[in-house]
Amino acid sequence: MKSFLGFLFGLFCALMIVFIAGENPLTILSILIKSSFGSKYDFGLTLFYMTSLIFTGLSVSVAFKSGLFNIGAEGQLNFSAIAMVSFAMAYPQLGMPSSLLAILFIGVLAGATWGALPGLLKAYRGSHEVIVTMMLNFISAGISSYLISQYLQNPDSQNPESAVIAESFRTNSFDFLNQFFPESPVNLFFLVSIATAIAIHFFFSRSAVGYEMIAVGENPSAAERANISSKKFVVLSLTLSGILASGAAMNEVIGYSGQYKIGFSPEFGFMGIAVALMSNNSPLGIIANAFIMSVFHKGASDLDIETETITKDFSKVIQALVLFGVGLQYYINKSGFKINFPGRNSKKKPKGNS
Repeated sequence: MKSFLGFLFGLFCALMIVFIAGENPLTILSILIKSSFGSKYDFGLTLFYMTSLIFTGLSVSVAFKSGLFNIGAEGQLNFSAIAMVSFAMAYPQLGMPSSLLAILFIGVLAGATWGALPGLLKAYRGSHEVIVTMMLNFISAGISSYLISQYLQNPDSQNPESAVIAESFRTNSFDFLNQFFPESPVNLFFLVSIATAIAIHFFFSRSAVGYEMIAVGENPSAAERANISSKKFVVLSLTLSGILASGAAMNEVIGYSGQYKIGFSPEFGFMGIAVALMSNNSPLGIIANAFIMSVFHKGASDLDIETETITKDFSKVIQALVLFGVGLQYYINKSGFKINFPGRNSKKKPKGNS
């Protein structure tokens, strides 16, 4: 609720840009809403985007709690996705339930590995996590492109993508949520993402380990004096960030498409940064803000068709201005800035005898 006024201010600024561009702001707003909620398919696609944004928002938030800036969620989810597809194509004979458990383990392990690397370099070599995670994003993309072009390319497609993995590695056969939204990509990982956000909330509010991670983020030197190892929690925090980012990869590979497509993520990792900042790193707030961002992302897909001057890329403008508004609101709240209107809360100067 503290950031709601900032959200409205950012949205208002975005709609004013629409007005300056010659479009009706109310028309644009109605297109966004209709595109996101107009049908079961539309709403299911909105929830699908929301699922990935919850996972990446949590990934960024956990690092923030420990005083770290993880901009590597994009690379972590990408590496997790290619690892799961590579494993499934290497062992197609595995049957349920061992196949599903194995691919989930591979996804978590890949995400954890790609998160632990910058954590170890930060803790023991003093490397800056922003630089390392940024470089690992490119390395992950390069590894994925190499594997697709050399070993995993789908022979039945001209697109840079892998073949579809066996059904035993996917949740389609028992996914009641996907059946409720026919032909929509939303799947059981939507419920998993909600449960994960709730679990992370209790992890930081009720567990000793969560408290120690926050203590390291607030004041590393004070935490060291309290016998809390900052190095250990730097590694743990970024490893957990990688695991959470892998949830977005599972949403795509196991829950939906069953294959790796180069560019399958429309920068979910970077959008997760905005979600985490808008939520002030609150895991429960991430659920709400991931939904808002997914509405903008899904709703903007119809702008190319419905308008003459506004394109689907305008969703990034909306997201940026909303983030700006929320950041401004946070700064105002933190600084205690208040506007005193004439005539309100003003005391009359007492009359004295001269």
